[in-house]
Amino acid sequence: MDILDMEDIAEGMRGQAEHCLKNDAPVTASIIIAQLALMDTNTMCGQKIATWPGKPLEDAMPLRLTGGLHYLHLTNKEPRLADVYEHRVTEQSEIDAIVSQVVADHDEALLPWFNSPPQTNESGRSANFMAALLWLSGKVGTRFELLEIGASAGINTMMGGYHYDLGGVQAGPDDSPMRIKPDWRGPVPPHAPVEIISARACDQNPIDLTDDETAQRLKGYIWPEMPARFKRMEAAIAMAKQNPPDLVKADAADWVEAQLVLPQTNGVTRVLMHSIVWQYLPPETKTRIETAMETAGEKATEDKPLAWISLETNRKMFSHELIVRYWPGGAEPALLGRAHAHGAWLEWDGH
Repeated sequence: MDILDMEDIAEGMRGQAEHCLKNDAPVTASIIIAQLALMDTNTMCGQKIATWPGKPLEDAMPLRLTGGLHYLHLTNKEPRLADVYEHRVTEQSEIDAIVSQVVADHDEALLPWFNSPPQTNESGRSANFMAALLWLSGKVGTRFELLEIGASAGINTMMGGYHYDLGGVQAGPDDSPMRIKPDWRGPVPPHAPVEIISARACDQNPIDLTDDETAQRLKGYIWPEMPARFKRMEAAIAMAKQNPPDLVKADAADWVEAQLVLPQTNGVTRVLMHSIVWQYLPPETKTRIETAMETAGEKATEDKPLAWISLETNRKMFSHELIVRYWPGGAEPALLGRAHAHGAWLEWDGH
């Protein structure tokens, strides 16, 4: 892969910062802008940015180092960052200087954060999955078997244990410690029963929520402007320690192909689902998954339906779209709504 011109890299980073601003994360945006100055330094992190071999925005490259810096702050390993995260320093030039100094002093420790995309796996996104299941319930039946790819720590895989308030429509266990209530926009989703029979997941580099250090690193990817996300993360960690998700290390295409040929219970809809992961998959992986789903869809029956739920980024519109397909009968993609990347709101357009 060719290395991009430095200005192209900078443009992608500015685009990521603009996205953060649109999602009410000005501190995170300022941390990303501060990384631009690193390209003119001799730090390993700066050179990694300046010679990035992909597309910064699509790869979420700026958010990788941002996660590392936030981790240093959360673990009290770098007190200088407190002035930025706690809003005592707001001038961009001052933030640039602090970030440059911190990166220079923690260069070697921060460099590995570039090795993988952000591992947020925000539980708030599962509101989209539940809304889609409510919509599907009236079309394919009420019982579901979930298959999640790019599951990271499996936080959304555990959605069967969460309680949802979706525009007043309640779903999930009433006594759940995980309460998910996005700002609901538009008509409410259908009032329908949903029973999650099982949930399995895969990730290329799965994260063990039960490991305290690993969980702390995961918190580094949470944008500091969003305290509700920290509360949900704590709830997810506690639930995982009691009942960990069924999560394995696997290539997404290999895993989907293997799962789709397993025996399927009559009356249970098999559902492939994923959120903010499609952009990270290689083209050949996407093609294999699409082919596997189309092939399985052709074999789907009224007794053994198949569905595909995705919450992914429309790069042209710069919005996150909830799209559902199902077989038999609804193979054409249905755009059910648009949502905040981290679950703050969901704009429903389902019928």
